[in-house]
Amino acid sequence: MVSYAIQNHGLSERQACGMLNLSRSVYRYQAKKGGDEEIAGALLELASRKPRWGLGKMQDYLRNEAHGWNHKRIRRVYCDLHLNLRVKPKKRLPRRIPQPLIQPERPNHSWSIDFMSDSLTSGRAFRTFNILDDFNREALWIEVDTSLPTERVIRVLEMIISWRGCPVQIRMDNGPEFISHRLENWAKQHNIQLVHIQPGKPSQNAYIERFNRTFREDVLDAYLFNSLSEVREISEQWLEEYNTIRPHEALQGLPPYQYATQYA
Repeated sequence: MVSYAIQNHGLSERQACGMLNLSRSVYRYQAKKGGDEEIAGALLELASRKPRWGLGKMQDYLRNEAHGWNHKRIRRVYCDLHLNLRVKPKKRLPRRIPQPLIQPERPNHSWSIDFMSDSLTSGRAFRTFNILDDFNREALWIEVDTSLPTERVIRVLEMIISWRGCPVQIRMDNGPEFISHRLENWAKQHNIQLVHIQPGKPSQNAYIERFNRTFREDVLDAYLFNSLSEVREISEQWLEEYNTIRPHEALQGLPPYQYATQYA
């Protein structure tokens, strides 16, 4: 409008701006174009080095580096680069396909394994490694110690296999001991299929989860343990009673040993 008044009505710049109530400095202002390349480069470099940093942390970092860029300008460039839409890193676990929980038709076809945790009266934590035969819910072993890494898991499984033979498959969750390459390679050597349940779906490993509940109620929550040897002794006694005496509702009221004898 100012330019039109000057060109078509012969007004001076001051007169045209005064008529339109516009400051002459505003009329003469020209936006500075460009200059965002340096900011974009700094943001992209930060995003590659620090993928977990967001806008706020990047702004603080650039401010501390004394670049002097306005925070609104940094935000505009940040959004123009779509850094606010960065994809989260992929999870380590592969997609698990749910497997139906079906009772096997014979012993030693499918085992279920899991860990439990508790503590001694001194406050020292310990873990138990539980192994169950899915056919008759027989508790094959309960290993007790303060640390049970993958190597220990393999040794326990080897021990059970030495007197019972190899199962067709072993069902488990996605704990670090169960997703290790050592266990995977060991299973391939023994032609055993490792069946991992979906994360957050303990019902897919219901046999061992139900056993864990019984073990906790009857042993872990029922006694105060002063040492690991006490845990092992009481667990061994309870394991014998569980397999030979305790009736199991899912086994027609029979203990695991008796059910295997009649229906195996």
